[in-house]
Amino acid sequence: MFWGGVPTLHLDTLARLPPMSDAPPEVSREELQEKLDEVQLIDVRAAHEWEMGRIPGAVHLPLAELSKRVGEIDKERPVVLYCRGGNRSSMATEALVAEGFEVFKLTEGIVGWAEEGKPLDPEGGQVAESGEAAAILHAEKRLPPGSPAA
Repeated sequence: MFWGGVPTLHLDTLARLPPMSDAPPEVSREELQEKLDEVQLIDVRAAHEWEMGRIPGAVHLPLAELSKRVGEIDKERPVVLYCRGGNRSSMATEALVAEGFEVFKLTEGIVGWAEEGKPLDPEGGQVAESGEAAAILHAEKRLPPGSPAA
């Protein structure tokens, strides 16, 4: 688990992890809002998604970088992860639970947060399409050229 005093997480085996016996532990939007000062809120989405809009107080730690940057997460404080709708945060939640973190995923991700009218940063922020969805929209010519696709 530790290499040179820095915790490491082996996400290369993430796809081979057996499914958790139950769904990943979740926290509601209301619970998150009440406990925002007590938890580490981590956005595991891609950079273009983060730039378009994020939950205030979140830290950006993309899923692809989680194994390299797990040492940035305080194991003594609860962690709440979110992505667009829940798939990436579910994977990250399972990986961090396996490493001994107290971790939850945000129910319905940032989509649910925004649909409830909760605030996003920067002011006027929006929920971006995921890379896969953006690529599909580009292919269908529903996004303007030059819009982020990955």
